[in-house]
Amino acid sequence: MTDATDTAEANFGDVVLAAAADRRLVVQPRMGMSRPEEMRRGLAATRGAAARTVGTITLDSYTRVGDHDAARAALEAGADLNGYPIVAHPPEVTEAVVEGIRGPDFPVQVRHGSASPQYIVDALTRVGLHATEGGPVSYCLPYSRLPVADSVTAWAEACRVLGDLGEHGPRAHLETFGGCMMGQLCPPSMLVAISVLEACFFRQFGIDSVSLSYAQQTDPVQDAEAIAALRALADEFLPDLSLHIVVYAYMGVFPRSAEGATRLVRDAAALGVRAGAHRLIVKTTAESRRIPTIAENVDALRAAAETAERTRAVEPAATPPADTGILGAARALVETVLSGDTDVGRALVGAVRQGVIDVPYCLHPDNRGRTSATVGPDGRLHWTRTGGLPRAVAQEDTARTGDDSSDDLLRSLYYVQRRFDRAAAGAAG
Repeated sequence: MTDATDTAEANFGDVVLAAAADRRLVVQPRMGMSRPEEMRRGLAATRGAAARTVGTITLDSYTRVGDHDAARAALEAGADLNGYPIVAHPPEVTEAVVEGIRGPDFPVQVRHGSASPQYIVDALTRVGLHATEGGPVSYCLPYSRLPVADSVTAWAEACRVLGDLGEHGPRAHLETFGGCMMGQLCPPSMLVAISVLEACFFRQFGIDSVSLSYAQQTDPVQDAEAIAALRALADEFLPDLSLHIVVYAYMGVFPRSAEGATRLVRDAAALGVRAGAHRLIVKTTAESRRIPTIAENVDALRAAAETAERTRAVEPAATPPADTGILGAARALVETVLSGDTDVGRALVGAVRQGVIDVPYCLHPDNRGRTSATVGPDGRLHWTRTGGLPRAVAQEDTARTGDDSSDDLLRSLYYVQRRFDRAAAGAAG
């Protein structure tokens, strides 16, 4: 740990890559509290956890949708929000939250979920923070009704601000949320492709420190193949960037039992190490019921770090996975989108309009809705309809086992929860 008086913050990505040099998986919570004193306690607890950590300030729902007046009114009324309202709080309040905690080995990332992040980016840069995440597609289609074209414009404005930061201090770091579309039931090739494409969008604005995301899905072997594809396409399309891979613990319906949830988080940590990822976004045993406490977040960080260290000790090198077509399908998606326009933002808008980017079960008005997916009997995610996606996507391990019925959708949505809760019950019995 650094001395508490040292507040100079390094580039977020550089800190993660330094830990990755010896295959140390950096673990990070999804923590956000509305009260400044509690947010500060959460950051301090994260920094003090028995793990290699980075800090998180996750924002509230009002701030995510740009309703800053409602956030201010909630603060004035003494109400608790489901995150930290960074725009509603004066800059000096947020400065006091991070003072003496952030530093060269403990950067802090602001996580938000906004399709229009300009005010958020302005607020975080005012207090000397440099790391955030999202993207013009991944924070629009699932979370917003804003037209994708408007989201691209808003994200371009925010990226210009972030791209200029390196002239005056630490470079900005941007993490694409593209690998987490809808949290579940989006086959890996689309997740990989959107993650790469959003990083290409960031690069247009001079942002050269990025992370590419991928969310743990239903089958660890398929996930390892997807992460290998993500790394390969990063080398192919983004060779000039400083980048790392971040894995998210499962973003769908979480196990109800504490043991089932712990097993799922530990599996995510093992996946991260085996696949050669560098950072893990951790979830807790409380995810299916309520917002986790600080202590529950710290327990989850420790459990994930312990599993990562054990995995690293017994598996000193990542094992190349078999190729079932994810890389080829993701590459076809990236190439098709980028061929649409030399400007990546316009290319993304055109790809959504044409159905080249088409996310299963996404109800956004711009999403064509001609694709669907299912969890097959083998536990893997499969396309069941590929709509207007490139031909190579239809060749990606596409056992057509789903029937697009509501029963099949519910079975797939609850597949992970049931599997891990049953495993936990069996172990207890």
